Amino acid sequence: MKTKNLLLAASCMFIAISVTFTSCKKKEDKVDESGQASSDSRQAISENDASIDDINKTVSDYPLMHGRTSGSAQSAATICGLSVDTTGSYMGTIKLNYNGTTCNNRTRTGSVRLTIINYTSGQRWKMIGCQMKVEYLAYRVTRASDGEYVELNGIQTLTNVSGGTWWDLFINNQPNLVSSVTGTNLSVNFNGAGTASYNINRKFTYTYNPTTIVLTCVGEGIGTSGSLSNLENFGTTRDGDLFTSQVTTPIVWNTTCGSWAPLSGQLVIKVPARGLVLDCLFGVNSSGTSIAVGSNQCAYGWKLDWTFGPNNGTKTIGYW
Repeated sequence: MKTKNLLLAASCMFIAISVTFTSCKKKEDKVDESGQASSDSRQAISENDASIDDINKTVSDYPLMHGRTSGSAQSAATICGLSVDTTGSYMGTIKLNYNGTTCNNRTRTGSVRLTIINYTSGQRWKMIGCQMKVEYLAYRVTRASDGEYVELNGIQTLTNVSGGTWWDLFINNQPNLVSSVTGTNLSVNFNGAGTASYNINRKFTYTYNPTTIVLTCVGEGIGTSGSLSNLENFGTTRDGDLFTSQVTTPIVWNTTCGSWAPLSGQLVIKVPARGLVLDCLFGVNSSGTSIAVGSNQCAYGWKLDWTFGPNNGTKTIGYW
């Protein structure tokens, strides 16, 4: 039962890592006159991660996609509002269809088509380096409380960098589980009022300590644009402004403190046209100084250094 709970927690934390990568953007609303660029990016990445969580759960439950020799598909019955079209599963393709059911204030419509690349050559999701093409087909998420929505269209690639699954990490003592999500020009429409173009490039490395029962995740940006590297997202906002979000130091969190309270890491967000720079340092004490936390200890919070045109400032924010 303990292992089952950990597996569930690990899946859910794939969504929660978006809080880590975008938490410092919450302060932009106080820095940027509109806060629109950061709010849009935060929402899009969060919904992108939510869909990827659905993908991981679903593929894991379909033996033809996962690579198991037996087993039954159960994801469609457990994910609210989702049905799975398995017509092409024998060729490595399934389609996730969302029927408009409202769950937890979110109403989802549209589809996501999944195709394991080189499936006919024997590739299966559990294999090292296996890649899966993810196509967003008018995938829309509407907030039921006010009717505002975000719609994704375009293609991303999921890669099982390390090979293996959560089962191998927790039960078979696999040293780590590494995955990445990459893609260019993901089209994201916000309420019909404008469309942004995102290049999301992120890598996650999970390790598990069976003695302390602690799962640790390291999040990195793996994208490049011009002279910049280690970008977890970059592109153009709905207003056409260029922006970058760069992980200058990998962001680390664990199950002791939670994904909302990183132990360490640094993220720098820039919107040059607005003269906006947000430098977010995670894992600091109440004075804003980086600290090394010990076993069963957590950091106080994170520090934000911001510049907006001729203005600048510094603030330390507690996680709790």
